[in-house]
Amino acid sequence: MPVAAFTTARMPAFDLSLLPPDPDLSFEQALWECGTITIAGIDEAGRGALAGPVAAAAVILPVGPGSAIQLKGTRDSKQMTPHQREEARQRIRTVALAWGVGFASAEEIDSLGILPATRLAASRALGALTIPPAHLLLDYLFLPDIPLPQTALVKGDCRSLSIAAASVMAKTSRDALLCELDLRYPGYGFAAHKGYGTQAHRLALERLGVSPVHRLSFALQPRNKVPITL
Repeated sequence: MPVAAFTTARMPAFDLSLLPPDPDLSFEQALWECGTITIAGIDEAGRGALAGPVAAAAVILPVGPGSAIQLKGTRDSKQMTPHQREEARQRIRTVALAWGVGFASAEEIDSLGILPATRLAASRALGALTIPPAHLLLDYLFLPDIPLPQTALVKGDCRSLSIAAASVMAKTSRDALLCELDLRYPGYGFAAHKGYGTQAHRLALERLGVSPVHRLSFALQPRNKVPITL
């Protein structure tokens, strides 16, 4: 399977019927065979939330088929239960050669916009890696300020195991932080809805007003403008 660096051009259409049953190592294997060893899968969590940071994670898996067996069941974090995500998180921490998580705050999201803030979180995740990557696999994202070859994939967290592992690490890390914010800012229910625009969250906003961790550019949007993905 040829793998080339992705540019800012429009991403090609992808036939969703071609999605594998589980994320696999096809893209990683193609790069390994070309001599590229350290491949970082990158994914984010929390882009559509009303409160809290956006999180991104980077995961480098070891060369070879072993991680596909050890991380069986790891997939797009939105398709997993909280228990499954936490169990997968522990296995990823053991199996991965390196992993890192980065955040961009609600203030940075309001200042920069959600896409630049997501890229900032991804850059911070890369900076947290203990091993420098030689190639990036990303889920429908490109990092123009990172001078590394990059492959952006439609439904990347459903196709690449490295990206799926990053999806789990980003989601579980952000969820843990929102549970901490629930203690710091009680009444909003952050531990339950993780900052997303549920009805209970919006009622709390009407009752309490915005907190220091709410995204002012998001929190006042109409109800039908913010997706809910727990």
